[in-house]
Amino acid sequence: MELQCFQITMHKGWALLEMARPDKLNVIDETVLTELEAILQHFKEEQVKAVVVTGQGRAFAAGADVGAMAEMDSQEAKQFSVLGNKVFQAIEDHPAVFVAAVNGYALGGGCELALACDLRLASEKATFAQPEINLGIIPGFGGTQRLPRIAGAAKAKEWIFTGRRFSAQEALQAGVVSQVLAPEELLPAAAALAEELAGKSGPILTLAKRAIAASGTGVSPSHGEQEANFFGKCLSTEDGREGLRAFVEKRDPVFKDR
Repeated sequence: MELQCFQITMHKGWALLEMARPDKLNVIDETVLTELEAILQHFKEEQVKAVVVTGQGRAFAAGADVGAMAEMDSQEAKQFSVLGNKVFQAIEDHPAVFVAAVNGYALGGGCELALACDLRLASEKATFAQPEINLGIIPGFGGTQRLPRIAGAAKAKEWIFTGRRFSAQEALQAGVVSQVLAPEELLPAAAALAEELAGKSGPILTLAKRAIAASGTGVSPSHGEQEANFFGKCLSTEDGREGLRAFVEKRDPVFKDR
C-alpha cells in the first residue's frame, strides 16, 4: 500500500501500525481517517489477528486538525465527526484485536483513537486529555461514548467537562490503560502481547471480541451518529467558532455563552 500518513510493518499474524507524521504530532485530519479506513480493510484481507497502534515521535496523536475545523460550518463539522466515528467504529468492529501503545500525547482525537482500541498500554511519558471543551466544542470521534464505558461516567465527566490533561498513572487508575511502562519498554511489551494474540485462533479471538462488545461495553453506530449531531451543533454557536479561532490564533477564547 502507498501511504502518506502511516507506516505498516507486517509480522507473522500481526502488524505494527505507526502514525507517521511526527512533525505534525500525528494530528488527525480527513486524509488520515480516509487512509486508516483503507488500512483496516487491508488488515481484514490479510487476516491479521492483532494490530499494535502507536505514533512516531513524541505524540501518539495530538488531536484532530483544529485549523481545518475552524474553517468548517456546522454541517461540515458534523460530517467530519461522522467520518471519524465511522472509522473508529470500524476499529471496534474489526476482527483483529487492536493494542494501543500510547507513547506520548494522546489528546482529543488521539485519545479517542486509543479508546477505540481493545487494549491500551502507556509509556510513563504519555499524557491523555479530551480538551475539546476549551475550544468550545465536544469530543467528536466517539469520546463521549467510549470514555464513560471504559472509565465510568464520573471520571468521563471530569475529563470531558474540565478538558484537563491526565498522566499515564492517572489513566491507569481510571482503567483507561492496563499497564504503564518505561518508554523503552513500551513497544517491546506491545509487540510481545501482539505475538501472543497472533498465536491464538483468529476466528475465536474475533468471536470473543464480539461477545464482549455484546455485553454492553461496545458502542453502536447510532451512538456515534448522536455524538456527531451534537458535535455539529457546537459549530452553530458563537462560542464554538470563537474557541476554534482562538486556538488557531494562539490566544485565550472569549466565550459569551451563546
